[in-house]
Amino acid sequence: MRPITTFVRHNGIKALIGAEKCVKTVSGGKLCNNLFDCKPKYVGSSVRVLKETEDMTYIAKYGADGKISDGRFKILVTTDLHLWDEKPLIEKSLEMLARHIAAEKPDLVLFTGDVILTDFQQIDSVQFAQFMEKIGVYWAICFGNHEARDEKEYHKYFMLKNIVGFPHCLSKFGDEKLFGYGNFAINIMNSDNTIRQSIFMFDSGRDVYMKYLVRHDAPRTIKGYDFLKKNQIDWYKNSIRKLEAEHGKFKSMMMMHIPLCEYQEVMELDENGNYVPTGKAEILYGGMYESVGCSQFNSGMFDAVLEMGSTQAIFAGHDHINDFCAKYKGVYLVYAQCNGYNTYTMGSNYGWDEKDWMQGVTMVDLQADGSISFRQKFNRDYL
Repeated sequence: MRPITTFVRHNGIKALIGAEKCVKTVSGGKLCNNLFDCKPKYVGSSVRVLKETEDMTYIAKYGADGKISDGRFKILVTTDLHLWDEKPLIEKSLEMLARHIAAEKPDLVLFTGDVILTDFQQIDSVQFAQFMEKIGVYWAICFGNHEARDEKEYHKYFMLKNIVGFPHCLSKFGDEKLFGYGNFAINIMNSDNTIRQSIFMFDSGRDVYMKYLVRHDAPRTIKGYDFLKKNQIDWYKNSIRKLEAEHGKFKSMMMMHIPLCEYQEVMELDENGNYVPTGKAEILYGGMYESVGCSQFNSGMFDAVLEMGSTQAIFAGHDHINDFCAKYKGVYLVYAQCNGYNTYTMGSNYGWDEKDWMQGVTMVDLQADGSISFRQKFNRDYL
């Protein structure tokens, strides 16, 4: 019954949004104020999908000559739009995102969770997908802790089902045996059929439950945020082995919402209550203004990263006023720039003027040899 119900509900939502748009127009904007009003500029894309599997999509950038280009590939990463509650702040977050995309013209846009948090998530997930399709760039999203209530619930399944059918959305359900929804990879290909970069996206869950602790031999006293499960880690390792067997050694990145425990190794509180470098990592940019909201249980994903030797950067969201990029044991630990306004900020927590807030996006410049560099882009430039 699920596929039939999903089809009916999904198409019903699209029809409802279309009808509401008509009502809003006829009423002169007095009715149906739940609709997103942001009208982004069309950017378009020179990226094409080469092939797809259950849990992977292969893409490449094409040049004007109609051939695969090995030129710079630009990825825009952002997180925690927190599209929720106050309509003006929803529109502000979307407008800022649209401006960054129009300015940078990225080849791929990635969201590391906590995007659609409204009371009408099913409707607004479709609205958000429609917003992205108007821009015309390829994009993908992994779930955050506020979008999820449990790992295999129907509303979460339906949210993902709502977006995966849109032409430029690269999100996938992935292997149904894995924890959560939306464990998948995007492989960016070069002209010689080598992988320029593989991007692994994970559902990092919400909170720990006793069944997880028992199943993963974790201390029963653990509370708080969730952790990546063993079957997710095994999927990551097996995927790298399979891809290497076909394409040779390659570099990769990892995207998730809840940061790994290793993010705690970058900074620590001093005697004055300020976060300062621990000396264990090289900090490239940014700062830390709240504790790392990771799980109390380290399930071993970072050890798997070191073991496989492929992943050079890990991106997380979740902690809205942390924005550092640091190199720890040879791996970049990156906080994607938070872009949302319906959440706590440096203004609410520290009284900073908005012109100094860290809201924005993180740009990743990717070269043909797999090397990467990072740039922070701030919303304050558009105030």
